Amino acid sequence: MKKFFSLVVMFTTLAMHLSFAQDNSKVQPTQLLSLYYDIKDALVSGNSITASAKSEDFIKAMNGIDSKIVTEASREVLLKDATAISTTKDLKEQRIRFAPFSDNMIALAKIVKLSAEPIYQQYCPMKKASWLSNQQGIKNPYYGSAMLTCGSVKATL
Repeated sequence: MKKFFSLVVMFTTLAMHLSFAQDNSKVQPTQLLSLYYDIKDALVSGNSITASAKSEDFIKAMNGIDSKIVTEASREVLLKDATAISTTKDLKEQRIRFAPFSDNMIALAKIVKLSAEPIYQQYCPMKKASWLSNQQGIKNPYYGSAMLTCGSVKATL
């Protein structure tokens, strides 16, 4: 009887542990923002390989986020944008594809709390495109080192 009771306790504990592990495995909105920043930073530094790899990570994370947090429409458009960046290693093309991706991340940031920290919406007047940053200082992902500080902060989200 003691063995039976011990087995029941052990299986119950294991089942509870697994259920908590599954609950914690859901992707959080902060992870999406962090991966977005990684893509942006790769473009700032001119690293197309990292931009592509981080875009793939973003796709995996987006597929793992709760549909109660990100609507299906937002999910679809962000997946399309991230896929467009991940499927090319051409830096110029990635930077072109980053603009709509940023616009859609900005829209998401306005309706979903992506961070407890300030999120800065920045704008490049030469490209006529925006992006998100965790720093007020401008590091332009559209031109990288060619025009690193070109731009301005337009809003704090």
